[in-house]
Amino acid sequence: MSSPPQPLRRRGRPPKDGRAQADTKQKLLRSGVAILTEKGFASVGLDELLGSVSVPKGSFYHYFASKDDFGLALIDAYTAYFAAKLDRWFTDETRSPLQRLSDFVLDAKAGMARFEFRRGCLVGNLGQEMGVLPETFRARLHGVFLDWQARTARCLEAARDAGEIAPDEDCASLAAMFWIGWEGAVLRAKLERSPDALDIFARGFFAALRPRHAVSLSPARSAPCSTPS
Repeated sequence: MSSPPQPLRRRGRPPKDGRAQADTKQKLLRSGVAILTEKGFASVGLDELLGSVSVPKGSFYHYFASKDDFGLALIDAYTAYFAAKLDRWFTDETRSPLQRLSDFVLDAKAGMARFEFRRGCLVGNLGQEMGVLPETFRARLHGVFLDWQARTARCLEAARDAGEIAPDEDCASLAAMFWIGWEGAVLRAKLERSPDALDIFARGFFAALRPRHAVSLSPARSAPCSTPS
């Protein structure tokens, strides 16, 4: 009589229990986000990623089939984190809609300053590397930008409804303009290790809105960091 087939085992060293498994996976993702907001995905090896959290390589392959699989998981984790961040700022009804957008800008600038402008945007960084990344990354990254634009467009629509911008403004186009310009400003700020590009972009974007509405770019309250730690 033949014995029943044995279940397939995943590569790598198995975790001790379910909680340890979840904790280790989250440690790997947090470490990956921290490192890859500063460095390039292609240039960072697994040894650096694993060494920062003292996880053996065998354990890594229990959670992720490959480095590329890990990269896609990083995008998903960062997307969830950033969506919650945008919602926190953009749905704050104690502030006017344009002030909510300004608050986000100030928060992001404060976060970059906390890390001396060495860290940028994970999605923007990966987008810069698309020439050497798998094509599976392209659609995922594009989808993230579209999601951010949609959330920003809703905030701008609220500003339009409140009379802060002209009633005929195309909020979807404004949101796309914001993220195209903002990602470029983040890249420049990281290059120069300076907030100047962020400030120049923010002043220009808010000044271009019709009718002209005075938006303070001074912080209303202390802001959390821009990248998860």
